[in-house]
Amino acid sequence: MSDFNTLELVTDTRGFATLWLSRETKNNAFNAEMIRELIIALDQVQADPSLRFLVLRGRGKHFSAGADLAWMQQSAELDYHTNLDDARELAELMYNLAKLKIPTLAVVQGAAYGGALGLISCCDMAIGADDAQFCLSEVRIGLAPAVISPFVVQAIGERAARRYALTAERFGGQRAREIGLLAESYPATELDLQVEQWVANLLQNSPAAMRASKDLLREVGNGALTPALRRYCENAIARIRVSAEGQEGLRAFLQKRPPSWQAQEPRS
Repeated sequence: MSDFNTLELVTDTRGFATLWLSRETKNNAFNAEMIRELIIALDQVQADPSLRFLVLRGRGKHFSAGADLAWMQQSAELDYHTNLDDARELAELMYNLAKLKIPTLAVVQGAAYGGALGLISCCDMAIGADDAQFCLSEVRIGLAPAVISPFVVQAIGERAARRYALTAERFGGQRAREIGLLAESYPATELDLQVEQWVANLLQNSPAAMRASKDLLREVGNGALTPALRRYCENAIARIRVSAEGQEGLRAFLQKRPPSWQAQEPRS
């Protein structure tokens, strides 16, 4: 694993990784260095076959305050083409996170502003504290949530995205759950305990089946029925049934025993 200045990538012996945003003195705000390090970290996660899933978190009081002010000042002084390069780098981060082969879970406390909503939206699932504060704040400073917008729309729907992108209203964890940005919200004092419960639940599942299900759901998209999609789904279940973990899972179920990925799970 690489050494990072703005992140921590921590692997758990049970078979998952936690990627911590770690600019606590800057409220985990993005800058060019953090974006580049996030891309590198995700490449490392993608290349590690031992990892079952990834948890994305922020150190300190806040998940992420969005873009770093000093970085934005520098960007304002750059020409169009240099800003385009910066946008492409941010887009690479978002698309790589969205396309990661393993499941991803974001855990949100404190502030999650601007581009932070992009990270949350790119994850497969997200949970957070009731008192967390979310905001698509770009229009307040004369900008637009451009790169993150496709992922935000996928997460919360077009109508809610229009409202919050155009008003820059702040909303809390319970509202984030209502519109689909969070799967669940909890009292802040319970958040770490709930993270452990989510982790324990994910560890019950076949790693190969979670990857296959993620591929399947990406192909299914909005569920529009086509002959090609029908064939894809038929092939998907046939492939997973004859796979090593598919066979092991079926045998374990019929023999009323834990499957190997549970029985062999080391304890930290």
